[in-house]
Amino acid sequence: MSDDNNKETNVQHFLDLIKRSRRGKLKIYIGMSAGVGKTYRMLQEAHALLRNGVDVKVGYIETHQRKETEALLEGLPLIPRRTLFYKGKELEEMDVPAILALRPEIVIVDELAHTNIEGSKNEKRWQDAMDILDAGINVISAINIQHIESLNDEVKQITGVDMAERVPDSILQQADEVVNIDLTADELITRLKEGKIYTPDKIEIALKNFFQSEKILQLRELALKEVASQVERKIETEMPGINNYRQERFLACISSNHEIARKVIRKTARLAAYYNSKWFLLYVQTPREEGDKIGLAAQRHLINNFKLATELGAEVIRVRSSNIARGIFEVTGQRNITTICIGKPHINLLNVIMSTAVFNQLLNKLSASDIDIVILS
Repeated sequence: MSDDNNKETNVQHFLDLIKRSRRGKLKIYIGMSAGVGKTYRMLQEAHALLRNGVDVKVGYIETHQRKETEALLEGLPLIPRRTLFYKGKELEEMDVPAILALRPEIVIVDELAHTNIEGSKNEKRWQDAMDILDAGINVISAINIQHIESLNDEVKQITGVDMAERVPDSILQQADEVVNIDLTADELITRLKEGKIYTPDKIEIALKNFFQSEKILQLRELALKEVASQVERKIETEMPGINNYRQERFLACISSNHEIARKVIRKTARLAAYYNSKWFLLYVQTPREEGDKIGLAAQRHLINNFKLATELGAEVIRVRSSNIARGIFEVTGQRNITTICIGKPHINLLNVIMSTAVFNQLLNKLSASDIDIVILS
């Protein structure tokens, strides 16, 4: 590398450091479901900040017509929403340009997983929040556990619902503070029955579907684990050396079987988040899976899985090889991988690996190098 290139790299590094130091701080309230009191707690905090002379404004709040929540809006400075017409309807969105122009010290931004109206600058509200943070404005926000991308499969198993609106795990990982708003299942169901979550016509339906004790307990466990993981990550980041863990580097290996691939991607992302580690996605393209030999649908699923992995923080690696095990072996060495993650045995990927002579060599090499293989179900 030339001296000029070195200088440019050093200058860019310094500018990146300055930008990070000027970036706003992010606080996220997380809960196991709607109705636990995340929005209520944010508004309480806004009142406390206001009493202490802090310039705090409400960028967007969704009260869901809950009387307790609506009462807390009184006395708080609101930034008017912008009005948009979409498919003949008048709709409202958070006015990001107004927030950036007013430059409050702190802004309240509810419903991070919300999808913006078509034609907005950003597709998602969490992207709006990132723009606000980049402008040096602090953000207090909220999210339900079921909207976290890597937990999508687990949430679907618990609730039977595939959440359309999701937030990448990286948003939580960037948060300076994550606070869990916790209730017992009985307390949450009591709030529902008292009409504090939904209007009377929706209560019975909610009790028969989402608001069942066993479902709430499982979601509560997910929320508690997530916040515990965030605290542990913060300790490791701010107090290096307190734990003597090896620096993990995960490699998620996928095939063109898109359903299994998504599970492997999400679970590897969870592992990497837990260990605060770098992770990679590997797709070994065999001659049988060349572009002209697999259908357009399979190609589209592959591209979507690469995109999902990137959103969850992975570096995507795509290699061509007639031998999948050898392809994995080579990438493992090149990227200093500590743990390989693959789908469970019934999938094509593992069958192909196990049917080759290289598999034994791979196992021998990995055991000698202290590299783990995790089979994800």
